[in-house]
Amino acid sequence: MAATVDYDAVVVGAGPNGLAAAITLAQSGASVLVLEAAGSPGGGTRSAELTLPGFVHDVCSAVHPIATLAPFLNRLALGEHGLVWDYPEIDLAHPLDDGPAAMLVRSIDRTGEALGTPRAYRRLIAPLLDAWDRGLGDQVLGPAMRLPKAPNAFARFGVRTLLPPTLVGSLILRDQRGAGLFAGLAAHSFTDLAHPLAGTGAALVFAVAAHHTGWPVVRGGSERITDAMVSLLTSLGGKVETNRQVAGLGELPSCRVVLFDTSPRQLVAIAGGDLSPRYRRRLERFRPGPGSFKLDYALDGPMPWKSEACRRAGTVHLGATIEEIVRSERDVVNARVPDRPFVLVAQQSIIDPTRAPEGKHTLWAYCHVPAGCEVDMTDRIEAQLERFAPGFRDLVLAKVATSPTDLASYNANYLAGDIAGGANTGLQAVFRPTFGADPYRAHLAPSSTGPGLFLCSASTPPGAGVHGMCGDLAARSALRFMGFPDQGPVPRERP
Repeated sequence: MAATVDYDAVVVGAGPNGLAAAITLAQSGASVLVLEAAGSPGGGTRSAELTLPGFVHDVCSAVHPIATLAPFLNRLALGEHGLVWDYPEIDLAHPLDDGPAAMLVRSIDRTGEALGTPRAYRRLIAPLLDAWDRGLGDQVLGPAMRLPKAPNAFARFGVRTLLPPTLVGSLILRDQRGAGLFAGLAAHSFTDLAHPLAGTGAALVFAVAAHHTGWPVVRGGSERITDAMVSLLTSLGGKVETNRQVAGLGELPSCRVVLFDTSPRQLVAIAGGDLSPRYRRRLERFRPGPGSFKLDYALDGPMPWKSEACRRAGTVHLGATIEEIVRSERDVVNARVPDRPFVLVAQQSIIDPTRAPEGKHTLWAYCHVPAGCEVDMTDRIEAQLERFAPGFRDLVLAKVATSPTDLASYNANYLAGDIAGGANTGLQAVFRPTFGADPYRAHLAPSSTGPGLFLCSASTPPGAGVHGMCGDLAARSALRFMGFPDQGPVPRERP
């Protein structure tokens, strides 16, 4: 007879993936306890009045194109638990020094016209969008080693991801507006954009997201995602305990499986003695990615963008040409601090009036820097903001800078300021955290007599972003390990 356990599953870490894993487990009838080291759940999905009273800032994640594109969050009916998505008129604006800005909007044709290459853009994106809900999305947002449900569409996607973003820009999109915007999308991967497997896949997914469901923000702050997920989990009988630092497996209640919403390094630190030596060595070789430097602003009014499109966009990319963005990202990958960084900007308050007092606004901006960089990037980021929004500094009521060291202190998963869950270079961009058919299940030492161990963080497929897919897929692996019936994904509708 099997020994009695306190819980079927314990989840270490209450970020969005940890909560997603717990929800999937609880929905299947498993008893679940989530332990969070911080004083509140959420990980990178928290909000706070960082600058002045009444100004609500997203501490890390801000805009959520993959959350509404991916299957998991949309099948949870989180609206019943208070979650409201707000959509901008323009998802993304990418201004140039001269001429109209490039932009992403819901219409493929309008986007193509704004990029100067309507036919080329449609040929690039439309087949992927058409196939997304017919199996391509599940394949792209999951482990690499499984049979594709939409083989033709996945082959088309796969061939394109092998092209460096620089080639997509120069050979397919050609116009400087399209090339620059595509490079900005690819740069979300923190990679050298001239290399194969260097962000083209991410750029294609972000573009599909704009035309599928858009790039929304969350009314009231990104923390509302956490609040809704915790509310749903507790309604299913799950428990969340905060201020619970876990240093070893012996500190956990008895359980059948443990899921780690942590970095591979933390999994080794907590459970290394139970891991097979070969698997442990593979985790220890997992490469962290570059860091980030972030600024949050309380503004006395809306940003004075030169481009009208930027004034109506939820997200703005500041880097102008593909050459400038490539140079900035190459500097970061090669441990050099860029003089003119590529800057990612979110202006949630133009969509969500609850973010700031009437007539005031928030601004969220960050750039990529080498891991652990100690250089204050404030002046360099503000030079980019002033370049495209002259007079911006006159509106600043207060600001808060967050360095890579600050990010690592805020969230132990953000090693040296790495918010992407590990480097997205080479084969690690595809096989995370190690090569294998089930990237979520840890390989245990033959002598281990403890619970099954699983990794469910952004260091597993499909990687970074507030989408819950890493947690959901890891939980399904854990359910199979425990012998629970696999209920499969629930059909969803577009939000």
